[in-house]
Amino acid sequence: MVLLSGGLDSATTLAIAAHDGCRCFALSFAYGQRNAAEIGAARRVAAAVGAAEHRCFTLDLAAIAASALTDPSAPLPANSDSGAAGIPPTYVPARNTVFLALALAWAETLDARSIYIGVNAVDYPGYPDCRPRFIESFEQTANLATRAGVEGGGFRIMTPLIALTKAGIISRGVELGLDYSLTVSCYRADEQGRACGECDACRFRRRGFDEAGVPDPTAYQSGGVC
Repeated sequence: MVLLSGGLDSATTLAIAAHDGCRCFALSFAYGQRNAAEIGAARRVAAAVGAAEHRCFTLDLAAIAASALTDPSAPLPANSDSGAAGIPPTYVPARNTVFLALALAWAETLDARSIYIGVNAVDYPGYPDCRPRFIESFEQTANLATRAGVEGGGFRIMTPLIALTKAGIISRGVELGLDYSLTVSCYRADEQGRACGECDACRFRRRGFDEAGVPDPTAYQSGGVC
């Protein structure tokens, strides 16, 4: 089971899971996010990597979880310090907890035992649901709260990117032949998935390609590649 948003990190996670020899079932969420273009990106990535099945689950998380990613009137961060203290406005309350719980339900139904998620604690340390302690806690909960955990072999929450820099993530994806032009990371991507080039997600992504020494394949709204 692989959580697939359509962004750079989750696409790399899917490629790693496939390389690990997994038969991958990808799960995406239309949860009321402003960047709806990432759903199309997830479909493209799932097809390109060869997922056995890809499903998109719809839920109105925006109705109960306030965030700059779900509120069109909220300002999106730009030119922020990725190492700054505090939880960023793009944090969506309990998002990874909800997503992992739903992935767990499908995984148990399919008799899958590994759930891959592309959380990262290096470039985005302010997100509480990306920390190793949270992942360890959820894995323990998964094995306490399910039939598979009680009667079977239990579950593992796989986080292959958690200690990598953005450049390290990109380098790993390139090694696996991943086409990053299929992905969308921008907070303000247009309907065609073209990036704004100005928000924090764009800046961190572009810097990752620069530091990895890899040409940035991102399509920008300006019509060129920044």
